[in-house]
Amino acid sequence: KMKRLFEETRTIAVVGIKDGPLDDAYRVPEYMRDQGYTIIPVNPKITQVLGIKAHSSLGEIPSELFPIDVVNLFRASEHLPAHVEEILSLSPRPNAVWTQLGIHDGPSAKRLRAAGIEVIQDRCIMVDHLRLLAPNE
Repeated sequence: KMKRLFEETRTIAVVGIKDGPLDDAYRVPEYMRDQGYTIIPVNPKITQVLGIKAHSSLGEIPSELFPIDVVNLFRASEHLPAHVEEILSLSPRPNAVWTQLGIHDGPSAKRLRAAGIEVIQDRCIMVDHLRLLAPNE
């Protein structure tokens, strides 16, 4: 199921992306970009990262960048309920929401799943991508 998600995904919106090359919230999206995915940075504190214009919120992403296949969250668990509201207001909605290691919120996941959105919590998208689709296999 996870491997299929990677194979069907083209565009990943990364909420909480950082512009410091030593941050996981930089290295992970950089890896995913290098694997051929389109990255849409979302962070109100930066104007661009990885040479790509950053957006202050998911709602600010222009329609020409849709569809977004996966929303990848690098935000503390307590921020997830607010992001769920934003994700559910997107049109079209993403296929999946992925929260990085240590990030999870049961009620938020339940709401997203009830809306037909796949939820993967508390896992590193880069580690799982390497495990399932290692470039040298």
